Amino acid sequence: MIREISEKERLDAIDNALCIIRRNLPEYTYSCQDTSTTDGIYKAIGNTEWTTGFWTGELWLGYLCSGDETLAHASLIAVESFRERIRKHIAVDHHDMGFLYTPSCVAAWQIKGDAHAREAALLAADNLVSRFQEKGSFIQAWGEMGAEDNYRYIIDCLLNLPLLYWAEKETGKQIYRDIAIRHTETCVANSFRSDYSSYHTFFMDKRTGAPLRGETCQGYRADSSWARGQAWGVYGLALAYRHTGRKEYLDLFEHVSEYFMSRLPEDMIPYWDLIFTEGDEPRDSSSASIVACGFLDAADSYEKMQEYEKARKYRSDAKKLMKAVYDSCMTGKDESGINGLVKHGTYSKKSPYNTCTEYGVDECVSWGDYYWMEALVRLGGSWKSWW
Repeated sequence: MIREISEKERLDAIDNALCIIRRNLPEYTYSCQDTSTTDGIYKAIGNTEWTTGFWTGELWLGYLCSGDETLAHASLIAVESFRERIRKHIAVDHHDMGFLYTPSCVAAWQIKGDAHAREAALLAADNLVSRFQEKGSFIQAWGEMGAEDNYRYIIDCLLNLPLLYWAEKETGKQIYRDIAIRHTETCVANSFRSDYSSYHTFFMDKRTGAPLRGETCQGYRADSSWARGQAWGVYGLALAYRHTGRKEYLDLFEHVSEYFMSRLPEDMIPYWDLIFTEGDEPRDSSSASIVACGFLDAADSYEKMQEYEKARKYRSDAKKLMKAVYDSCMTGKDESGINGLVKHGTYSKKSPYNTCTEYGVDECVSWGDYYWMEALVRLGGSWKSWW
């Protein structure tokens, strides 16, 4: 039986993270981390991947924990590269503007009032809006706009939508909020099966906008539930409720969360696809941290609704997931040969039924490091979410 992470363990985990982050600064101040480690080490890359916002987000979280202005300075250096990227439209023909610009630039605006960060984040929000498809009411994930083989969205986009809610508050322009809600409605209507498992990707009819079929790119097969996709669903629905107040999103959150928790092995570290509950398949520790963040967000919402029993339940479940990661996946600050925060993540695992390229299996993954750090900071009780 996994118990809850203790306050002593939480502080120990933050200390571990800060030590590793500071050690990584010389390598990644003027460059970015790759999506995942190779043999435990992140390759230094330019600001071109969909994941580069997570390292900058770790820096901001580290700054909030420590008050270390060196971390803030490095974050603001990164902000300039994000501003250049969106102004020059470098590798932004996709929907991952929230993953890129929320933990980097929205955070910088929230914490330091950096005007360049605000400019970059608003341009990113406009870019996200430009991918909205009227027929079908969804934000197209990838590829040439309107292309038959890419007329689809993926469940991950629920975490990109907070950028639009932020943009609406900053500018007063209703279009951002309207598109976020329309996409959410399409996702809620189509992405979850009757047992509350989820499709990774969902195709819409280009001519009529009608829903066609759910498939997978990174899950085991089309009718299974990719662990990280289910995790995006958990956290995304919690955020959708917070931004809209629509109770049906929180009700669905409960069912989607229950499905996730019901598919965990005894040690509570999910396999890369929830079709697996035992055996030698790779794990995906990042999904546990994402769900922990979703549970903590929902717990705050339940407290505001004075539903204290539910708030206690989800906070407790979050602490158990965090304890599981702490026990078996956290990188020790003196551990050699690894420069990520959390081990046993999976980016893409090839199966006979999916279309992905195998990469980053049983490695540290940048979002896994980030959401682990976010969950630790959230649990401290004073963090103001930038999602």
